[in-house]
Amino acid sequence: MKTCKKMGIKTVAVHSDVDASAVHVKMADEAVCVGPAPTNKSYLNMDAIMDAIRKTGSQAVHPGYGFLSENKEFAKRLAAEDVVFIGPDTHAIHAMGDKIESKLLAKAANVNVIPGFDGVVEATRVILCSGGGGKGMRIAWNDDETREGFRLSSQEAASSFGDDRLLIEKFVDNPRHIEIQVLADKHGNALWLNERECSIQRRNQKVVEEAPSTFLDPETRRAMGEQAVQLAKAVQYSSAGTVEFLVDSNKNFYFLEMNTRLQVEHPITECITGLDLVQQMIRVAKGFPLLHKQEDIPINGWAIESRVYAEDPYKSFGLPSIGRLSQYQEPINLPKVRVDSGIQEGSDISIYYDPMISKLVTYGATRAEALQRMEDALDNYVIRGVTHNIPLLREIITHPRFISGDITTNFLPEEYPEGFKGHQLTSEGRRELVATAAALYVSAQLRSQRFLGNLRVSTTPQERRQWELCVELEKGSHAVAVSRSGSTFTVEVDGVKVEVSGEWNLASALLPVTINRTPRVLQCLSRDAGGDITLQYLGTQFKVRVLSQLVSTLSAHMPEKVPEDTSSILRSPMPGSVVAVSVKPGDVVAEGQEICVIEAMKMQNSLIAAKAAKVKSVHCKAGETVGEGDLLVQLE
Repeated sequence: MKTCKKMGIKTVAVHSDVDASAVHVKMADEAVCVGPAPTNKSYLNMDAIMDAIRKTGSQAVHPGYGFLSENKEFAKRLAAEDVVFIGPDTHAIHAMGDKIESKLLAKAANVNVIPGFDGVVEATRVILCSGGGGKGMRIAWNDDETREGFRLSSQEAASSFGDDRLLIEKFVDNPRHIEIQVLADKHGNALWLNERECSIQRRNQKVVEEAPSTFLDPETRRAMGEQAVQLAKAVQYSSAGTVEFLVDSNKNFYFLEMNTRLQVEHPITECITGLDLVQQMIRVAKGFPLLHKQEDIPINGWAIESRVYAEDPYKSFGLPSIGRLSQYQEPINLPKVRVDSGIQEGSDISIYYDPMISKLVTYGATRAEALQRMEDALDNYVIRGVTHNIPLLREIITHPRFISGDITTNFLPEEYPEGFKGHQLTSEGRRELVATAAALYVSAQLRSQRFLGNLRVSTTPQERRQWELCVELEKGSHAVAVSRSGSTFTVEVDGVKVEVSGEWNLASALLPVTINRTPRVLQCLSRDAGGDITLQYLGTQFKVRVLSQLVSTLSAHMPEKVPEDTSSILRSPMPGSVVAVSVKPGDVVAEGQEICVIEAMKMQNSLIAAKAAKVKSVHCKAGETVGEGDLLVQLE
């Protein structure tokens, strides 16, 4: 819509009833509701969308990233009514949308392909034939995993794409996922716009992308680009498209699939080439030839994209979270930072759609510059009301292995084999956090003594300059001494002096401070009268308790809350709907046996028993909607 405005083109938004106040609806010149929240009744409802096109007299449709963007039937229906589909023609969508046919076409066009079975798998074997976005994919290491993978993959595929056919191919271990952006017109011209490195993934879905890749040399880049263009020409492709490859450690590359649409991560290509891909798509759809030749396509600088999701990164690197954005502030005041988002303060993140909040993009002359900007942007990004994955994103982009460029699609499970645990504090980091919490606590105490700039009680003795406090952090306790001079606090933590200075604006979402001459941006997420403070430091949330020495001594006598025994109960790890319940009261289950399947945001998750036991009670049934933490099954 931003591009259309630049080009002087009026726009119409289609939306479901729950998206009536969505950002894209407000941006458009007109908006039409196409049905209720479930996607098959709204965004996948072709009849309702065709009615909206007729009603508004629309001349063209840009399908976006998902839903009907790669649906040949939709493109056919548009063509039948002389409405332009801003994308390739139906032949190319069909050829590339079917993973079996696209593989055979790629082979014929002399494109390197992954060895595998070239046909539909009729029995219980795995990988998805149409669709994408990590939906319906499973790795199978043995026969049992193959059977289970077949069942879950085919169900996901049917629910997301209306096609439950599966294919099977060799699993390339430890690959990189590198894709080539192509752009072609209706006059036989086709270009490759360099690559995007998309190896940082969880559940086959991308998390961090960058352009260019640290791994490719000019020869491999050209070979991949030329093969991508060969494939585009073989299917008479016209529009922007992406050819995805798996690349092994020896720089051998294999065709994975072609996405016949604009990719979510297209902004990083726009940053390094200077081209507006949406504008190019609209020009091509109108019938204009490409303005550029292959030699005109540069690699200027480096761009990185972090996908900011409403997800809990501590659960399987990101299980969906829902809620209302009570506070939301994008870091667009920083230089060379771009945020593409479809939400705003007050927006609801629901169980119906993908939990992406935004695409955070930073650009620099070098990779180091782009990474530093990303670090600053993540620290300055304010998201309250939903759980988000900024802790994980910040840990990835500051990880020594990521900085060195030594990454594969297994990066997350290899670096965090026990799951993501947040930022691990060094002794210096611990002192910084303790000192900042103590300084913040004292600032709040001093502010509460004043009203309109004057002391509340006129007989109060002169303001204190020194405080003896106790700070509790991660089961450790630190005796600290705080002294103040203006807006600078000197905090002695474990015998080491830490100097913390800042404006101490306690009403601001951001807390910019200088700690021992190093500028940092923290966020104070919560603060109460009992001294409990939650700070976001280096991306991760830390709970800190600041107490006076007396209160600290007395709190040692408080009884501790005993945690719940989680081995005997199964709670829903995320909000979603129950697809199937495999047990009933009285059943005996083995450790690791499936108990139920929860679907959240188009992904199916199999929940298993933590131990061998008898089922005491079942608190859910298929078709029900459950919230995060809801009790599903109790074991004896």
